[in-house]
Amino acid sequence: GADLQVCTSKNSTCCTKKMEERYQTAAKQDIQQVLQTSSATLKFLISRNAAAFQETFEMLIRLAENYTSTLFCNAYRNMAAEATVHVQEFFTDVGLFLFGTDASTEEFVNRFFDTLFPVVYNHVINPGPTDISLEYAECLRAARRDIRPFGNIPKKATGEMGRSLLSSRTFLQALNVGVEVINTTDHLHFSRDCSRALLRMQYCPHCQGLTLSKPCMGYCLNIIRGCLADVAEVDLHWQGYIQALQELSGALSGAHGIEHVLLNFHSLVHDALLQARINGPELSEQVNKICGPPVRKPKQSPGCSFGQSKDNEGLKMFSRDSEQTLANRRKEFISHLQLYRAFYGGLADQLCGNELAVADGLPCWNGEDVVRSYTHRVVGSGIKAQSANPEVKVKGTDPVISQIIDKLKHVIQV
Repeated sequence: GADLQVCTSKNSTCCTKKMEERYQTAAKQDIQQVLQTSSATLKFLISRNAAAFQETFEMLIRLAENYTSTLFCNAYRNMAAEATVHVQEFFTDVGLFLFGTDASTEEFVNRFFDTLFPVVYNHVINPGPTDISLEYAECLRAARRDIRPFGNIPKKATGEMGRSLLSSRTFLQALNVGVEVINTTDHLHFSRDCSRALLRMQYCPHCQGLTLSKPCMGYCLNIIRGCLADVAEVDLHWQGYIQALQELSGALSGAHGIEHVLLNFHSLVHDALLQARINGPELSEQVNKICGPPVRKPKQSPGCSFGQSKDNEGLKMFSRDSEQTLANRRKEFISHLQLYRAFYGGLADQLCGNELAVADGLPCWNGEDVVRSYTHRVVGSGIKAQSANPEVKVKGTDPVISQIIDKLKHVIQV
């Protein structure tokens, strides 16, 4: 094969141009394979935990909704059916916010107390033989923030919900970004120069019948560091990302934790209803000033339809140790993740050390021949270091990697 592009040699070899092209494809596939294998446990660690945390949050939302509906069933049976509808809407909003919809916690907490006020007025503050009309209920809803029937409870709920839901939502989003980073670096687009260097390192010796020889360590490092120069730039931001996740995880525990806030929401509602009942006469006066005397229509309040299902028993068992379990699970996850802090910085060394090259001191392939040792200078990691790379020319940054670095920077800031 006199027309070989990369695997050229002084003597004639057993490769044709066609074989060289096929080896070129194989060299690229091999490196992709090695990259994916090296990141597989890290990717699994993050994606498995993202799924587990999401599932736990869904469970907590269901449990908190059940607690709140049960409160109405047990203590305010006559208005439970109406109130439960608003409870369901509220926890649907909680779920939407937690799993990524752009909504304001202040808005949906206030909406819940706004819609609850007419129901409470009708059944607790000023109960009558008939229900208040829809127009009157609408007036009450609009006036709730001025009348403040629940005191400062809505404000307290807004503060607690806002903080805990935002932290947990950020935690989930950050885990998804982590998986995206790994998916991106697992499927790199290699430059022509890098592809040729990989071919020379892995398959050119085959053309000379040297099927068992492996590349020298220094030679391998130069080529892989050249090919992964962009990926090494992720290192600093990846370390920052793990650090930020660790700090956020610490802030998720205790009184600000999602478990604590969601599972205690029903007691806030209980306090709010108590306050409305105690201040009933004054509230009635205020309502008369703003909305006039109650306009009523025939009564049609069904009783309590919320069943204590078997499901509830399972949820109760879950709740008892959920806070501890969640905190422990986060701790365990972060401590496992810490082991991968330097993953991107040491990736080339890991690939050459574990898979591709032979240890120093053994006969090895240097790109032209089998030698006792590799004599060229071995360059460091990252783009700057590549200007002195004898094996691979590196031009500029890969825009796909720049994009993923921007995503990491953004999530660290959030």
